[in-house]
Amino acid sequence: MKYSPISLFVYKRPEHTRRAIESLMQCPEFYDSPVYVFCDGIKKEEDRDKVVQTRELVHSLLNGKAKIIEHPKNQGLANSIISGVNQLCEIYGRVIVIEDDLVVAPEFLKFLNTALEKYKDEDLVMQVSGYMFPVPELRNENEALFLPFIYSWGWGTWQRAWNKFDPQSIGWEVLKTDINMRLRFNLDNNYGFFEMLNCQMSGEIDSWAVRWYWSVFKHNGYILYPPISYVTNIGLDGTGTHGSWYANQCLKQIYQHKNLNYISLPSEIIVKPDKFNLVKSYMRTLQPKWLKWIKKIVNPSFISLIRNYVLTIHNYLK
Repeated sequence: MKYSPISLFVYKRPEHTRRAIESLMQCPEFYDSPVYVFCDGIKKEEDRDKVVQTRELVHSLLNGKAKIIEHPKNQGLANSIISGVNQLCEIYGRVIVIEDDLVVAPEFLKFLNTALEKYKDEDLVMQVSGYMFPVPELRNENEALFLPFIYSWGWGTWQRAWNKFDPQSIGWEVLKTDINMRLRFNLDNNYGFFEMLNCQMSGEIDSWAVRWYWSVFKHNGYILYPPISYVTNIGLDGTGTHGSWYANQCLKQIYQHKNLNYISLPSEIIVKPDKFNLVKSYMRTLQPKWLKWIKKIVNPSFISLIRNYVLTIHNYLK
């Protein structure tokens, strides 16, 4: 098998980056795979030392093995990933994407490469995911499953699918008025993808992933997931840009699995309702109603005031 190129996106977290690279090195396929590391440029002067340390680490671990691209200016994660995936899909026709806070299992590359090869000509399949939510009922399953939405923690795709990526999210406004479509987009109101897309289009956040999901959704695409995760996110420690504390605590619950080598790939490309319902039920726990209610009633300026007060007291007591 000809292995897919690996793209690693890093910025200013040298320790996370080290663990990510070392985990990839535990995958036998790593040494026969093209490897590209995209190092984003400095955004704030206070980040300079960490950015330099991260780049030095990448060179020390991968010098001669990887093509290391050091951007002189800060692109931001979204633009970095869009640009890098564009580049590698044009060269290789497919790509595996890893961010600097992801630690992968030794079987990760085998699973993604096998799936990318098996479904390369299946237009309905638009992504292969290495991550799976810690759904208790799925932990003993040995067959991968299809779901109709994306997740961005360790994944792969093909040029034929990525060509459908619409960074402008043309037509997304229909979700505002079409209640049934919005319901499907939000996984039957179990996760707030529409709210994320709305924030993206109003400039409040910068997410490539929610735009990619809209692109997949428009084309009725499917994503292949393992029943249990090949990926652990070690960035749920406050060092990253995105994510809520509550959701991060839930997502930390990664189950260990003894048979990662024996997960089979389905021949039929369908979403099985019973498995989808299990995942939707878990997704609902990541954004419980009480948390949404608190977000609505708590004024951001009040939160800022409390934060500043706590910091003032802390500095006074130091």
